[in-house]
Parts: sequence; C-alpha cells; structure tokens
Amino acid sequence: MPESTASTASSRVSTSPMLILRRSIELMKPVTWFAPSWAFLCGAIASGASQWTVTDVGRIALGTLLAGPILCGMSQVVNDYCDRDVDAINEPQRLIPSGLVSTRQVFITVGVLVVLGLGIALFLGQYVALMTAIGMVLAVIYSAGPIRAKRNGWIGNTIVAVSYEGLPWIAGHLAFAPLTFGSVLMAALFSLGAHGIMTINDFKSIEGDRITGIRSIPVLYGEIAAAWTAFVTINVAQILVVMYFLHTRNWIIAGIIGALVLMQIPTQWKFFTIADPRKRAIFYNASGIAMFVWGMMAAAIGLR
Repeated sequence: MPESTASTASSRVSTSPMLILRRSIELMKPVTWFAPSWAFLCGAIASGASQWTVTDVGRIALGTLLAGPILCGMSQVVNDYCDRDVDAINEPQRLIPSGLVSTRQVFITVGVLVVLGLGIALFLGQYVALMTAIGMVLAVIYSAGPIRAKRNGWIGNTIVAVSYEGLPWIAGHLAFAPLTFGSVLMAALFSLGAHGIMTINDFKSIEGDRITGIRSIPVLYGEIAAAWTAFVTINVAQILVVMYFLHTRNWIIAGIIGALVLMQIPTQWKFFTIADPRKRAIFYNASGIAMFVWGMMAAAIGLR
C-alpha cells in the first residue's frame, strides 16, 4: 500500500484493550460460528445419551463454544492472515489488509484460541480432544503454505466441510457416548452437502481467486457449471439421508427431511437468475441453508 495510506492505517491501530478485543472478535467472524456449533449440538442429540440435566447442558454449551467461537474463530483468523493478499484485491477494507489489525495481534489471538480450545476439549474427553486437534491441523493445512489446500476447490472445500460439519458432529456424539454407524454416516453425508455450500460461498471471491491462482470450483468450471455441481452435491447428500431413514423405517423423519429438500429447490433455481456472483452467495446463505440445517436436526432426533 502507498506510504501515506500505510501510515494512516498504522495510526488507526488502537491500543485500547476493548477495541483490540472487538477487532479480534470481528476477525473471528461470528457469522461463521453457527454451523460447527449446530453440528456439535446435533451430534450430542444423536448420541442418545445427553439429557436435560445441568451437567449435560453445560457440556453441550462448552462444546458449542469450542466448535464455534473458538475453533471456527481460530480458523477464520488463520485464513484471513494467509489470505491478506487476496483480500487486498477482493475486500481491501478488511481488518488485516487495511492495517487495522497487526501481525502481532493475529498471533496472540490464535495462540489464546488454541490454548482455550485444547483445554475445553480435554475436559470434554480424550476423543473430543483428538477431533479438536485434527480440526486445528486441517485449519492450517487449508490456509497456510506450503500446502494451502484452498488453492484447489475440491480439496479445500472438502476440508472445510469436514471441519464445519463432520468433526463437530462426531465430537458432539463422543462427548456423551461411543460412536454409532448411523451417526458417523450422518456426519459424512452432511459434510458432503456442506461441500456444495462451500462452493456457493466461493462465488463471492471469483475475481480475486482467479487473479491469485486459487482454483475454486467457480474458477475451474465457470459460474453455471459450478452452481449445478454445488446443488447436485447438496441435494444428493440429503436424498441419501432420506434413504437411510426409509431403510430404518423411520418414516416421519424421512418425510420431514424429504419435505425440507423439496423446499430448497425453488431457492436453488432462483440462484441462477441473480446476475452478481457475490449477491448469489449472500442470497443463498440467507435463504437456502436454513432448510439444510433443520434437516440436520431432524436427522439427529431420528437417530436418537
């Protein structure tokens, strides 16, 4: 950035503890915390062992804190730091490329979140700690060099989908009981569906990804083909969930999830009529994903 701009940004870096904390939380992107927190809750319900007791509710609260604000927040900070050059093109107003958050603050924020995350995970059990450690490693592999898995849309989106849905679901189950086949299957299928959702999110940064060599699915195949790929992935995953509950003769849950899948079709079709790729992602995130996440809860209750 030009010298005058850099000095201006530097002068705006505050030493106020409250402002530093606020900017760290903003860097952690609270809007992204819901998905892994919800997945942990679904896993805890699917275990069949969680009860309405103070102890169990407290464990669920700690788990959702771990999966969302702490682990997801940590991954967002790492990703923003590693993406600072891309963000300088796509969204130069963000905290790191604008100079409002220093490198020192980034590393302190990540360090605090890692310590808190491992501490809470160990309290919830050794297997939850293992899932937490795997998630932390995947966060680094996704964003940081030399691997920087996000450079390939298929691999990168798989890592994010597993980290946002699969690992938290399994951790939520393991916090209360040994894993079951049905719960592992649901974690895998909803991770598959989340892969499609990640593809939709890539529409927000097509220009910057193309310039910086990140081969997201929209960059690789174009907007229309990428959208079809995403929606086929999302719907096939949910149809397989419906088929599982039909196989287990859980007709009510199969019907509920099937209805939720059908409700997503008009939203997905409308996605193609929006001209601006960034607005497409924002539109779908605000409308289509709700039915997907309620399907997760229905599946968790069905397993219970």
